[in-house]
Amino acid sequence: MTVDDIDHELLRLLAADGRRTFSEMAGEVGLSVAAVKRRVDRLRERGIITGFAVKIDHAKLGWNVEAFTELRYAGATPVSQIIGSASAVPEVEAVYTIAGDPDALIHLRVRDIGHLQQVIDRLRRTGSVVGTKTLMVMGSWTRDEPR
Repeated sequence: MTVDDIDHELLRLLAADGRRTFSEMAGEVGLSVAAVKRRVDRLRERGIITGFAVKIDHAKLGWNVEAFTELRYAGATPVSQIIGSASAVPEVEAVYTIAGDPDALIHLRVRDIGHLQQVIDRLRRTGSVVGTKTLMVMGSWTRDEPR
C-alpha cells in the first residue's frame, strides 16, 4: 500500500490533534467515517502511526530548564553502553548517538541550573565520558505535521 495524499492529510490532522474523531477527519478529507477508520488502522498496522501522545507544558510542572549536552566517550565505547548509561538518568528526555565528534547528544529537562549541574555531573560519572558541552535552550519550535 502506498501512502497517498489523503493518508498524508489524515496524518497531518492527527499530528495536530491526536484526539480528533474519525467523523471530524472524514468531513475534512471527504471520505466516509468507515473509510477514514480503515485508513488510520492501516497506517497503524504498517507502523507509520506508532502511537498517540499528550503534549505537556513541562514548565508548568516545575521543569523550567531544557538543554542539550554533547557527550564524548573514551576509545571504542559501544553504542549500547552510551544509550544505556544516559537513558538510566531520569532527566534525560532522549539520547541521540551521532557520527563524528561528539559521540552522543542528550536532550535534558531539569528544574533549574543547580539541578542541571547535578545531572551533568551524574552523566560524567556514568563510565567512559571524557568530555561534555552543554547548550541551554532559550526557545524552541517543533514541526508537528508530517512531511
